[in-house]
Amino acid sequence: MGEPDARLLDRSALRDAATTIVIRDADTRPRVLMGQRGAGAAFMPSKFVFPGGAVDAADETVPLSRALPDPVRNALATRSDRAPEALFAAAVRELWEETGLLLGNAGDWADPPKGWRSFAATGNLPDGAHATYVFRAITPAGRPRRFDARFFLVDAGDLSSDPDDFSRAEDELSHLQWVPLDEARSFDMPFVTEVVLAEIEARMDGRGVPGVPFFDNSTEVSRFLRL
Repeated sequence: MGEPDARLLDRSALRDAATTIVIRDADTRPRVLMGQRGAGAAFMPSKFVFPGGAVDAADETVPLSRALPDPVRNALATRSDRAPEALFAAAVRELWEETGLLLGNAGDWADPPKGWRSFAATGNLPDGAHATYVFRAITPAGRPRRFDARFFLVDAGDLSSDPDDFSRAEDELSHLQWVPLDEARSFDMPFVTEVVLAEIEARMDGRGVPGVPFFDNSTEVSRFLRL
């Protein structure tokens, strides 16, 4: 057998991840929900980010109250072996854990998996009907943790909870706040977050390009694709 291609990186080091970008006041002065990671965090310490995190095995089993739109589901399935519904469920769970905000519809499940019990106790199931898939990025090599992250955009009006009530949030993110889109770049944030914000602005201004931007750093050669 020949030597392995030196450009290929160890994909086993990658974890699937999902992020929720919640926007409000889209027709006036748009604001996005962000929080600050702890100074001692292994990944992106002290940075302002959107709520998000790794996909858990339990996310594969979570039912949706309403299905993802077909274009969203198809784009999520492109160049991916993870179920689209699991990716979206992870985004909803992370939003709930990190902000206490609910993206769901009324519904019951008999035996919610560990990690979903507090969400289920609210009487909701995750709702995929209004989700928009806006970005995907693989963390470059050399970072302490690497993720294959998908970014979803939702409107605060589609939440089933008060968008200003963060009382049920866990302590992973601090300084949760609605940041005006035109001021967001003054915050200390990761480069990929700045790029995602630019994509959102382009969509809102009518300058968006068809397809989902994808920064593919799965090899030593970075590639920019559209899914």
